[in-house]
Amino acid sequence: MKQKFNIITSTCVPLPIENVDTDQIIPARFLKVTDKAGLGENLFRDWRYDKDGQPVKDFVLNDPTYADSVILVAGRNFGSGSSREHAAWAIAGYGFRVVISSFFADIHKQNELNNFVLPVQVSKDFLQELFGSIKANPKTEVEVNLPMQTVTNKATGRSEHFDINGYKKHCLIEGLDDIDFLVENRTKTERWEQANK
Repeated sequence: MKQKFNIITSTCVPLPIENVDTDQIIPARFLKVTDKAGLGENLFRDWRYDKDGQPVKDFVLNDPTYADSVILVAGRNFGSGSSREHAAWAIAGYGFRVVISSFFADIHKQNELNNFVLPVQVSKDFLQELFGSIKANPKTEVEVNLPMQTVTNKATGRSEHFDINGYKKHCLIEGLDDIDFLVENRTKTERWEQANK
């Protein structure tokens, strides 16, 4: 079982860049690994570090202001490009539990859900408001309420509803991956098989 989702309230890491693709999230040279461990250290690797491996001072993930944030607020069309699951592994491995954007690439969105990262799609206006609030005060908190499917900018009190597949919502709330879900429902499955022989 994974960590269960309910209501998450956190400051946010702002990444107001559109069309962030999976190669930018996790560069191709890290795709040889078959283990998720350590991938978070290389999230946005080529933006976070220079060619000598030194942290790029003005990149947001290197700013200690956002060190404890578990919500990433990203520009439109997040996760485009190749379908590499490693991108979602890196996001989860870094410690993000929620990514908010006004649009996600479909495959990447599913990969995030499969790795217990909640993609929250909001309107363009709401996203811009979030960026504005965070810029004005980096300590701005956002509340993501999965049971109610709402996201709230605590700086303004404005909320929006977001959509999520019912099955994935159940799995996130209960802390279940697909295998856990099948094991949890094994008795029901066996009863159905017996009844339908």
